[in-house]
Amino acid sequence: MDVKLMTARPTPEETAAVDGILGPPRSGWDGGAHTEADFRIARGGADARAQRHLLLPALWGLQDEIGWISPGGMNYVCERLTVPPAEAYGVATFYSLFATTEQAGRVAHVCDDVACRTAGAGELLESLRSALGPEGAGDESTWHSSPCLGMCDRAPAVLYQMAGNTNFTAGPVTAAQIEESLASGVAGPGRASAPQTVGGDEDDLRLLRRVGVIRPESLDEYRDNSGYLALPAALEMGPQAVIDEVIASGLLGRGGAAFPTGRKWAAVAAEPAEPRYLICNADESEPGTFKDRLLLDADPFAVIEAMTIAAFAVGASRGYVYIRGEYPETARLLEESLESARNAGLLGAGILGSEHQFDVEVRRGAGAYICGEETALMESIEGKRGEPRQKPPFPNQVGLFGRPTLVNNVETLANIPIILNDGADAYRALGTEQSSGTRLFCLSGSVPRPGIYEVPLGTTLGGLFEVAGGVERSEIQAILLGGAAGSFVTSDALDVELSFEGAREAGVTLGSGAVVVFDHSVEMSVIVTRIAAFFRDESCGQCVPCRVGTARQEEVLARAVSNGGAGNGEAILLADIAAAMTDASICGLGQTASSAVQSALKLGLVGGPG
Repeated sequence: MDVKLMTARPTPEETAAVDGILGPPRSGWDGGAHTEADFRIARGGADARAQRHLLLPALWGLQDEIGWISPGGMNYVCERLTVPPAEAYGVATFYSLFATTEQAGRVAHVCDDVACRTAGAGELLESLRSALGPEGAGDESTWHSSPCLGMCDRAPAVLYQMAGNTNFTAGPVTAAQIEESLASGVAGPGRASAPQTVGGDEDDLRLLRRVGVIRPESLDEYRDNSGYLALPAALEMGPQAVIDEVIASGLLGRGGAAFPTGRKWAAVAAEPAEPRYLICNADESEPGTFKDRLLLDADPFAVIEAMTIAAFAVGASRGYVYIRGEYPETARLLEESLESARNAGLLGAGILGSEHQFDVEVRRGAGAYICGEETALMESIEGKRGEPRQKPPFPNQVGLFGRPTLVNNVETLANIPIILNDGADAYRALGTEQSSGTRLFCLSGSVPRPGIYEVPLGTTLGGLFEVAGGVERSEIQAILLGGAAGSFVTSDALDVELSFEGAREAGVTLGSGAVVVFDHSVEMSVIVTRIAAFFRDESCGQCVPCRVGTARQEEVLARAVSNGGAGNGEAILLADIAAAMTDASICGLGQTASSAVQSALKLGLVGGPG
């Protein structure tokens, strides 16, 4: 850590940026009117330490306004929150979107992950390298390659970070458009230029039925289209009846683990400790996944209503939406929607005249795939590095701030108003016996119409492609099912049933709903090595099997590719690494980091024995 962090003082701009998040200090700081002791007294004590959870928001305040987390700004944050500078520095450097060294005021993060690679991201990066110089070069503007930005339907995509809090995303983009936006510092060509495709049989649409029909920022239009009917019904039913209805619906979590939602709710409600918390996990960082962004962008009040119902059922008085830092525009829309709900008496004290009290706060991630894991997410909200906790205890017992906590992802929650409005029996009428309801699938890559598609669980993979306009079997080289933590399959898998039991029987996973298609023009060894690099980059490093295993996996795979394919020795070594990571890693990142690589080897996608 730079010694300047211990001695530097904030500029007025840095002070204003932090105070805009933390509020005015109890005693003013003017750079010299107070002694150092006065400064510490004004900022320190138990009151300041209790605000540790505001560390990430304060760092974002600096990053957004100043363009980086400066030593003076960092020191001011540490004084305000009574956090040791070394500890705060360790937190800031954990997250890839935070810059702790001075950088250009205009930065383009250009996605080079699997879906964008199929859309020419490699050539795009080379063009930027020729026009703008190497990554990170440039005093006023620069660029960096980035893992998945959650805009696979608009590939190739870019996230702009501009000093002055004007962050935005764009796609599909060209190198010339990126250069123009960096030069001007404002949204330029390419910003949301390709409308997202949303599809499915009209009779089956549940989660997507309002998308494109209403203006997402309009509470009145949401209410005119069956919105806020479920909340008063829930308040009349009572908490236990709501939980019973969710259990009867058979809803399984849509974040990847497929845990029964009603059972999770019941476990939190049964805990005697208070207060209880609710977290909406919107940190969808799985390459190939972008469904949560769509739901929050197009129908935010559905998620807010669902969170309010869930909080009532489990007895939570405070909620958080943890949204990935790569979604700045989505976060802004959600903040505005929450304020509209508060003004209408749908959040806060005495909701709809009841005794139910509940409010929601948006917390932004800062570029860490691991924070999609529920305990790492809680660590991040608490102002720490996003490192998973050992389980047990589970979050329903000891969760956020040590209290019982319910964690559901966006799509899971969006199903709740549907279940209460239509009834559990009607909900189960779609899907299969073990997998009820519909599911959102994110289709990208070598397909004519990338986008979000809603189909009943039990639809085959080939049936999904038909809904999306068709993909010729002969054109399919491989399909990545379930995202980077999923598996590669071939066109032989088009008859696989997209249900939780169907996926298990086929030896694959639905994961987060990502389906990335690769035609024969794609060099698959590049895609597979990119996935290995992704897991090496995103490992939090807490446990040895994952920290070392992901690095060794990438090294061995790169050696195999350079040799024209994995020989028997390399295949055996990769299998041994995979077994160690799967069996001994603390969390799901390490446990699934080898899944796609192993499936690719078995299919011969990187050469060698299959």
